[in-house]
Amino acid sequence: MYAVGLGVLLLILKYMDVDPVVNWSWYVVLSPFGIAMAWWAWADASGWTKKKAMQKDDKRRQDRIDKNREAIGTMSHKKRR
Repeated sequence: MYAVGLGVLLLILKYMDVDPVVNWSWYVVLSPFGIAMAWWAWADASGWTKKKAMQKDDKRRQDRIDKNREAIGTMSHKKRR
């Protein structure tokens, strides 16, 4: 996501004719978008995206379970905060 933000920033700077960026090649200005595409392709192909989504779901589920156990008083005293 940072690469997309950088790409948008560079496009805006190139469009507004800001001094150092206006002299840069379009390949340099558009390269963050290529980097972002490569990152997303790798993340999807390697399963990294799915793994992160599963970890987030597992944490949310465990937090819900802990909250419910604490609410009914079945959680051990060690784990309570």
